[in-house]
Amino acid sequence: MARPWTKGRSVMVYQGEARRLILGLKHGDRQELAPAMGRWMAARAEPLMQPNMLVVPVPLHWKRLLKRKYNQAALLSHHLARASGLKTCPDLLTRCVHTRPQDDIGVDARFANLSGAIAVHPKRCERVEGRSVLLVDDVMTSGATLTACANVCLSAGASEVHVMTLARVSLEA
Repeated sequence: MARPWTKGRSVMVYQGEARRLILGLKHGDRQELAPAMGRWMAARAEPLMQPNMLVVPVPLHWKRLLKRKYNQAALLSHHLARASGLKTCPDLLTRCVHTRPQDDIGVDARFANLSGAIAVHPKRCERVEGRSVLLVDDVMTSGATLTACANVCLSAGASEVHVMTLARVSLEA
């Protein structure tokens, strides 16, 4: 399946110690890891960066945000933007449908699960028009979430979308 983003990068492969660190951030309330992780991401994303690029995190649905207390992608995007000097818009995208967790479903089900689940915040549309966007997430597995977010950004007028994740599930796994 063709991806709607122009280029993408990850810092590491999602296994071993990398997996343990990311799960600590995501589910273990280890928010103190985010500044260093954001700097790692900024260094790795440097070839993707462009002047006036907007850094945008993958959104969490409000119910999941209440349960988790924070959006790990928003923390990472904040620190990536700070390290790189780019602007960020943490609420550009909203997850308007409370989707089931993607952990235990196949690739086709992941894409179907996200159909219509992501939207551009109606009061933020002008922030994306004509700009390059750097989408940020913690882990890329199938690419379904990043695809849904990239498509919405492009439909809202983004000139192009790049993706940056802290980790990527190995294609050989």
